[in-house]
Amino acid sequence: MPLSYLALGDSYTIGEAVPAEQSFPFQLVARLRSAGVQIDDPQIIATTGWTTDELLQGIKAENITTKFELVTLLVGVNNQYRGYSKENYRIEFRELLQAALFFANSKSERVYAVSIPDWGVTPFARKSNRNVSMISAQIAAFNKINKEEAIKAGITHVDITPGSKKASTDLSLLAEDGLHPSGRMYAEWAEKLTLVAGKIADFESKG
Repeated sequence: MPLSYLALGDSYTIGEAVPAEQSFPFQLVARLRSAGVQIDDPQIIATTGWTTDELLQGIKAENITTKFELVTLLVGVNNQYRGYSKENYRIEFRELLQAALFFANSKSERVYAVSIPDWGVTPFARKSNRNVSMISAQIAAFNKINKEEAIKAGITHVDITPGSKKASTDLSLLAEDGLHPSGRMYAEWAEKLTLVAGKIADFESKG
Protein backbone atom coordinates (compact mmCIF):
# COMPACT_ATOMS: atom_id res chain seq x y z
CA MET A 1 0.00 0.00 0.00
CA PRO A 2 1.23 3.54 -0.69
CA LEU A 3 2.37 5.65 2.22
CA SER A 4 0.23 8.49 3.55
CA TYR A 5 1.33 12.06 4.24
CA LEU A 6 -0.30 14.77 6.36
CA ALA A 7 0.83 18.39 5.95
CA LEU A 8 -0.15 20.82 8.71
CA GLY A 9 0.26 24.57 8.47
CA ASP A 10 -0.80 27.84 6.90
CA SER A 11 -0.29 29.62 3.56
CA TYR A 12 3.23 28.20 3.24
CA THR A 13 1.79 24.68 3.29
CA ILE A 14 -1.06 25.18 0.84
CA GLY A 15 1.23 27.14 -1.46
CA GLU A 16 -0.61 30.46 -1.56
CA ALA A 17 -0.21 32.25 -4.92
CA VAL A 18 1.14 29.19 -6.80
CA PRO A 19 -0.55 26.10 -8.29
CA ALA A 20 -1.05 23.29 -5.78
CA GLU A 21 1.46 21.05 -7.53
CA GLN A 22 4.16 23.68 -6.88
CA SER A 23 3.58 23.73 -3.12
CA PHE A 24 6.26 22.05 -1.05
CA PRO A 25 4.07 19.09 0.07
CA PHE A 26 3.24 18.15 -3.53
CA GLN A 27 6.83 18.69 -4.67
CA LEU A 28 8.04 16.54 -1.78
CA VAL A 29 5.68 13.74 -2.84
CA ALA A 30 6.89 14.06 -6.43
CA ARG A 31 10.52 13.75 -5.32
CA LEU A 32 9.81 10.73 -3.15
CA ARG A 33 7.98 9.07 -6.02
CA SER A 34 10.96 9.74 -8.27
CA ALA A 35 13.08 7.97 -5.65
CA GLY A 36 10.84 4.93 -5.92
CA VAL A 37 8.65 5.53 -2.87
CA GLN A 38 4.95 4.73 -3.28
CA ILE A 39 3.12 7.59 -1.58
CA ASP A 40 -0.32 9.16 -1.87
CA ASP A 41 -0.94 12.83 -2.55
CA PRO A 42 -0.65 14.84 0.66
CA GLN A 43 -3.65 15.39 2.89
CA ILE A 44 -3.46 19.03 3.89
CA ILE A 45 -4.88 20.86 6.89
CA ALA A 46 -3.87 24.46 6.31
CA THR A 47 -5.40 27.83 5.52
CA THR A 48 -3.83 31.15 4.62
CA GLY A 49 -3.62 33.35 7.70
CA TRP A 50 -3.87 30.60 10.28
CA THR A 51 -2.10 31.03 13.61
CA THR A 52 -1.19 28.15 15.90
CA ASP A 53 -4.54 28.27 17.73
CA GLU A 54 -6.46 28.30 14.45
CA LEU A 55 -4.50 25.32 13.17
CA LEU A 56 -5.33 23.46 16.39
CA GLN A 57 -9.00 24.26 15.82
CA GLY A 58 -8.74 23.18 12.18
CA ILE A 59 -7.25 19.84 13.18
CA LYS A 60 -10.07 19.24 15.65
CA ALA A 61 -12.66 20.15 13.02
CA GLU A 62 -11.23 17.59 10.58
CA ASN A 63 -11.63 14.86 13.22
CA ILE A 64 -8.99 12.63 11.60
CA THR A 65 -8.61 9.19 13.14
CA THR A 66 -6.18 7.63 10.65
CA LYS A 67 -2.41 7.48 11.05
CA PHE A 68 0.26 8.68 8.62
CA GLU A 69 3.76 7.60 7.65
CA LEU A 70 4.86 11.22 7.16
CA VAL A 71 3.75 14.43 8.88
CA THR A 72 5.09 17.95 8.33
CA LEU A 73 4.32 20.99 10.48
CA LEU A 74 5.03 24.59 9.47
CA VAL A 75 3.21 27.35 11.35
CA GLY A 76 3.95 30.56 13.21
CA VAL A 77 4.35 33.39 10.74
CA ASN A 78 0.85 34.69 11.44
CA ASN A 79 1.51 34.62 15.18
CA GLN A 80 4.40 36.97 14.49
CA TYR A 81 2.41 39.06 11.98
CA ARG A 82 -0.45 39.62 14.45
CA GLY A 83 1.89 40.39 17.32
CA TYR A 84 1.07 37.31 19.38
CA SER A 85 3.41 36.46 22.22
CA LYS A 86 6.32 34.08 21.95
CA GLU A 87 5.17 32.41 25.16
CA ASN A 88 1.80 31.61 23.62
CA TYR A 89 3.51 30.30 20.49
CA ARG A 90 5.63 27.93 22.56
CA ILE A 91 2.59 26.48 24.34
CA GLU A 92 0.52 26.00 21.19
CA PHE A 93 3.39 24.82 19.02
CA ARG A 94 4.12 22.20 21.65
CA GLU A 95 0.47 21.07 21.39
CA LEU A 96 0.76 20.90 17.61
CA LEU A 97 3.89 18.78 17.82
CA GLN A 98 2.02 16.36 20.06
CA ALA A 99 -0.85 16.30 17.57
CA ALA A 100 1.62 15.57 14.78
CA LEU A 101 3.11 12.74 16.82
CA PHE A 102 -0.37 11.33 17.40
CA PHE A 103 -1.02 11.29 13.66
CA ALA A 104 2.37 9.62 13.14
CA ASN A 105 1.45 6.83 15.55
CA SER A 106 3.90 8.20 18.13
CA LYS A 107 6.85 7.59 15.77
CA SER A 108 8.90 10.79 16.02
CA GLU A 109 11.07 9.85 13.04
CA ARG A 110 8.02 10.33 10.81
CA VAL A 111 7.45 13.97 11.87
CA TYR A 112 9.28 17.02 10.49
CA ALA A 113 8.98 20.51 11.95
CA VAL A 114 9.80 23.13 9.33
CA SER A 115 11.12 26.57 10.31
CA ILE A 116 9.29 29.80 9.45
CA PRO A 117 10.60 31.67 6.39
CA ASP A 118 11.72 35.27 6.81
CA TRP A 119 9.12 37.41 5.05
CA GLY A 120 10.94 40.52 6.25
CA VAL A 121 13.14 40.36 3.15
CA THR A 122 10.20 40.52 0.72
CA PRO A 123 8.97 43.50 -1.34
CA PHE A 124 5.62 43.16 0.45
CA ALA A 125 7.32 43.81 3.80
CA ARG A 126 9.23 46.80 2.46
CA LYS A 127 6.06 48.34 0.99
CA SER A 128 4.03 47.79 4.16
CA ASN A 129 5.97 50.42 6.11
CA ARG A 130 6.95 47.83 8.71
CA ASN A 131 10.34 47.60 10.38
CA VAL A 132 11.88 44.81 8.30
CA SER A 133 14.77 44.33 10.72
CA MET A 134 12.28 43.83 13.54
CA ILE A 135 10.33 41.31 11.42
CA SER A 136 13.47 39.27 10.84
CA ALA A 137 14.43 39.44 14.52
CA GLN A 138 10.96 38.32 15.61
CA ILE A 139 10.89 35.47 13.08
CA ALA A 140 14.27 34.35 14.43
CA ALA A 141 12.88 34.37 17.97
CA PHE A 142 9.87 32.27 16.94
CA ASN A 143 12.15 29.88 15.08
CA LYS A 144 14.32 29.47 18.16
CA ILE A 145 11.22 28.24 20.00
CA ASN A 146 10.23 26.10 17.01
CA LYS A 147 13.59 24.33 17.06
CA GLU A 148 13.79 23.99 20.83
CA GLU A 149 10.37 22.39 21.12
CA ALA A 150 10.95 20.07 18.15
CA ILE A 151 14.20 18.81 19.67
CA LYS A 152 12.54 18.31 23.06
CA ALA A 153 9.88 16.19 21.35
CA GLY A 154 12.50 14.16 19.49
CA ILE A 155 11.32 15.54 16.17
CA THR A 156 13.57 16.50 13.25
CA HIS A 157 13.77 20.25 12.69
CA VAL A 158 14.25 21.36 9.08
CA ASP A 159 15.67 24.88 8.75
CA ILE A 160 14.55 26.51 5.50
CA THR A 161 14.88 30.08 6.81
CA PRO A 162 18.41 30.86 5.51
CA GLY A 163 17.29 29.93 2.01
CA SER A 164 14.22 32.14 2.29
CA LYS A 165 16.46 35.15 2.91
CA LYS A 166 17.86 34.81 -0.62
CA ALA A 167 14.59 36.35 -1.83
CA SER A 168 16.03 39.73 -0.80
CA THR A 169 18.10 39.69 -3.99
CA ASP A 170 16.44 36.94 -6.07
CA LEU A 171 12.81 37.75 -6.82
CA SER A 172 12.40 34.50 -8.77
CA LEU A 173 12.07 32.86 -5.35
CA LEU A 174 8.82 34.76 -4.75
CA ALA A 175 5.35 34.46 -6.22
CA GLU A 176 3.76 37.38 -8.06
CA ASP A 177 2.34 38.77 -4.81
CA GLY A 178 5.87 39.64 -3.67
CA LEU A 179 5.32 37.85 -0.37
CA HIS A 180 4.79 34.12 -0.68
CA PRO A 181 7.38 31.69 -2.08
CA SER A 182 7.43 30.73 -5.72
CA GLY A 183 7.49 27.13 -6.90
CA ARG A 184 11.26 27.47 -7.14
CA MET A 185 11.65 28.27 -3.44
CA TYR A 186 9.22 25.49 -2.53
CA ALA A 187 11.36 23.14 -4.61
CA GLU A 188 14.32 23.99 -2.37
CA TRP A 189 12.26 23.18 0.71
CA ALA A 190 11.11 19.91 -0.84
CA GLU A 191 14.72 19.02 -1.62
CA LYS A 192 15.77 19.61 2.00
CA LEU A 193 12.86 17.55 3.25
CA THR A 194 13.63 14.77 0.80
CA LEU A 195 17.17 14.55 2.14
CA VAL A 196 16.01 14.11 5.74
CA ALA A 197 12.89 12.10 4.91
CA GLY A 198 14.64 9.75 2.52
CA LYS A 199 14.43 7.07 5.20
CA ILE A 200 10.67 7.08 4.70
CA ALA A 201 11.26 4.09 2.43
CA ASP A 202 11.83 2.15 5.66
CA PHE A 203 8.17 2.71 6.49
CA GLU A 204 6.88 0.86 3.43
CA SER A 205 5.54 -1.94 5.61
CA LYS A 206 3.37 0.51 7.60
CA GLY A 207 4.29 -1.18 10.84
